Amino acid sequence: MKKKDLLKEVVKQVDATKFDSTPIIDAMRGMSFSSRDTARATDIFGKMIANKDCTIFLSLAGSTSAGGCMDIYSDMIRYNMIDAVVATGASIVDMDFFEGLGFKHYKGTPFIDDSMLRKNYVDRIYDTYIDEESLQTCDATIKKIADALEPRPYSSREFIREMGKYLQKYGKKKNSLVQLAYEHNVPIFCPAFTDSSAGFGLVMHQHERRKQGTPAMSIDSVKDFYELTQIKIEAKTSGLFMVGGGVPKNFIQDTVVCAETLGFEVPMHQYAIQITVADVRDGACSSSTLKEASSWGKVDTVFEQMVYAEATTVVPLIFSYLYHNTNWKKRKKYEWAKLFEA
Repeated sequence: MKKKDLLKEVVKQVDATKFDSTPIIDAMRGMSFSSRDTARATDIFGKMIANKDCTIFLSLAGSTSAGGCMDIYSDMIRYNMIDAVVATGASIVDMDFFEGLGFKHYKGTPFIDDSMLRKNYVDRIYDTYIDEESLQTCDATIKKIADALEPRPYSSREFIREMGKYLQKYGKKKNSLVQLAYEHNVPIFCPAFTDSSAGFGLVMHQHERRKQGTPAMSIDSVKDFYELTQIKIEAKTSGLFMVGGGVPKNFIQDTVVCAETLGFEVPMHQYAIQITVADVRDGACSSSTLKEASSWGKVDTVFEQMVYAEATTVVPLIFSYLYHNTNWKKRKKYEWAKLFEA
């Protein structure tokens, strides 16, 4: 097979505003197992939106953006349902920024010869394909942005804001999460930012500067933690909608403990939802269950819900219900990015 045969059918990003999941979620409330959990998670998210004092964080890990949920996360910003994002570098760079530059993800299959894919420069995420040459263009674009910046340490939030500014001027897709976050003053944090295409671009930037004997920019993850904790201190009441787990989930939960170490009394995250397929029995579950997190002083347990489901199957239903049934139009816009303006 040739590359053109592999990269033919584009993954469609679902537009969950075009259907109303209300009857499904309403029916799920009377069911059991993951259905009832999904309905309760939806209701908890609705409480976050209704609470005028609640800052809502989206925590994003895994490959659901490449799998078709990318526009849902963008719409959460567009319709003022979230106030800050904590994500993996892959979600922000390899998936969202990548498509913002005009590239696509393609439908594939896991039942294929991966060595053949490698020969064609096609990367695979389970049943989704990516053109490696397009990813390398994404890497080069990250380097281009870095090259234009003052050589100093940046939080990932600062650098991603520059990415949003770049897309506003040169982007090919107008509903990129990165671009919308920039335009709506919604900060995005990637605590493991270089674990993505961004890492290659930034390494190229630093390598070139080293050869030239000139200073380079860098990403300061401690600054990320401090900035995110500052939002928690100012916000007080907060809620979490977490897709997957890992570093983003732990990072946003730890802001409560970090604030306390700085001498501030802040409440635990009042609302928390996690959608995951991770197992709890190995002591991980993508950084613990929510009830376990309560023992660390991170999450309150009154309004918490674990949903053990593959996220692309339930996130569209949850968002669609919230879009059609909550008063997001009158919700306060926090614009937390302005907190860091000089």
